Amino acid sequence: MEYTTVILLSVLAIACIIYKHSTRKSLADIPGPEPESFLLGNLPQLFKEQVGESDFDWLKRFGGVVRLKAPFGVDMLWISDSKALQYIYQTSGYNFPKQPERRVISRLMGDHGLTWADGDTHRRQRKAMLPAFGTPEAKALVPIFHGCAEQLTLRWKEMITASPEGSSVFNIPRWVSGATLDAIGEAAFDYKFGALDNADNELARAYMNLLADIFAAPSRVKIFLQSVAHYIPMQIQEFFYDILPGKGLYKARTNRMVAHKIAHQLLEAKTQALSVDKTGRDVMSILVKANSSENEGTRLSEDEMIAQMRTIMLAGQETTSNSLSWTLLELAKQPEIQSRLREEIWAKEAEIRERGDSEFTASDLESMSYLQAVLRESLRFYPAVYHTFRQSGKDDVLPLAKPVTTRSGKVIQELPVPKGLRVILSIVAYNRDKDIWGEDADRFDPERWLDRKASRGPNLGVFSNLLTFAGGIRACIGWRFAIYELQAFLVELVSHFEFAVTEDVKRLRREASLVMVPTLDGEREKGAQLPLRISLVARE
Repeated sequence: MEYTTVILLSVLAIACIIYKHSTRKSLADIPGPEPESFLLGNLPQLFKEQVGESDFDWLKRFGGVVRLKAPFGVDMLWISDSKALQYIYQTSGYNFPKQPERRVISRLMGDHGLTWADGDTHRRQRKAMLPAFGTPEAKALVPIFHGCAEQLTLRWKEMITASPEGSSVFNIPRWVSGATLDAIGEAAFDYKFGALDNADNELARAYMNLLADIFAAPSRVKIFLQSVAHYIPMQIQEFFYDILPGKGLYKARTNRMVAHKIAHQLLEAKTQALSVDKTGRDVMSILVKANSSENEGTRLSEDEMIAQMRTIMLAGQETTSNSLSWTLLELAKQPEIQSRLREEIWAKEAEIRERGDSEFTASDLESMSYLQAVLRESLRFYPAVYHTFRQSGKDDVLPLAKPVTTRSGKVIQELPVPKGLRVILSIVAYNRDKDIWGEDADRFDPERWLDRKASRGPNLGVFSNLLTFAGGIRACIGWRFAIYELQAFLVELVSHFEFAVTEDVKRLRREASLVMVPTLDGEREKGAQLPLRISLVARE
């Protein structure tokens, strides 16, 4: 059945391609790597290799604009050029919508919510959600994030104390994913998921290794089908995602069922609380209240509210969990950075005690210069979301930060692109561009953030010119929450524990699974793995 589907889709795709090629400008003069095959183009390099493996190579060999091939020789563009990215994300955001096949994937993971929406629908949904995601709202959640980090500390302390070695090896993603799911439960919904305390928790199981199980190491057939689905109406694609067999699709549908059940309960409780004027400060309470004041034409429907809740659960847990895991890895690899960060944390703890307080505030976190430097460097070096996918909504012209020398020898300062061209925006390559971050861009070094000369490019991302949270109209709406949550967890964990690498780290992979997931070579079927040895730190 799978190969019959391949043949049928191939015929349809070829017919569409022949027609479009007859009316489209060619990008054949733009340099790029040789495709793996006519049937798959360069796509296996993007979806089967480790995150950044081809990106860093292409950036070095070809620069910030690269021609790639999709199935049947169709042209695509891979872009990390800062001005082109700025134009696509910010200047002309809605003229570069998400690719239809990527929107279908967004719907699989978050229904018809903000990550799926485009155009006027996206504009309306984002406007309705913004009141819940401002700076004051994010700062108010710091005590919740700190409390969830403390719960993780208590669990680790119990296990380490019981160990005769005085230390234990922990699979970091397994633990931090539960803790961050609990954090998003309390912060976003004022609801205790209990994921850290109960490994059999239904919701925790539904989110455990979710993206790795669905998207890691796709077969060549899956890569082909996903690409040629571009030519199939979205409604038909969504129908097949809902009925086709497969372990990954089954897990996605189970996740939807569990998340919907809890989201419906929470939405009903928040709506009832609003009716008696007892709204809380969590994200969903603020969102329900803001939505109730919208007029009927701009108000989110119940299905849209459920979709936003599911999107928040996934984005708030998966990306933060992986970002924290990668940061702890780097601290384990570079003990001098870990020690310096711990000294700053302890100094701030003493200052807090002296003023008669016991907990870190948002201002305390912001005042710690080395914490800020480590956080920014980790987000630069390990962007959770490494690619975004767009297509041109009309014939357009991309400005370029660096001129491109074409295959025929012509030097161009801007690049005309035809309507319907698919583009891959490389966050991971931009975050390592030596023209932006310096000649040592491939080295993890928080010092670059202390001299205030970290980046030299145009203003792109929402946070410190990084593209880790994307930019423009589709920038991550919850980026402030992620920043404060990561800081709260780092302060708590580094204050109490010392992290060291294990032999297994030599087999570590940056698994491409929509987000960059740590896995071990030869054990990808086990999902996210990052074994670090943790011991209690000796306080003076």
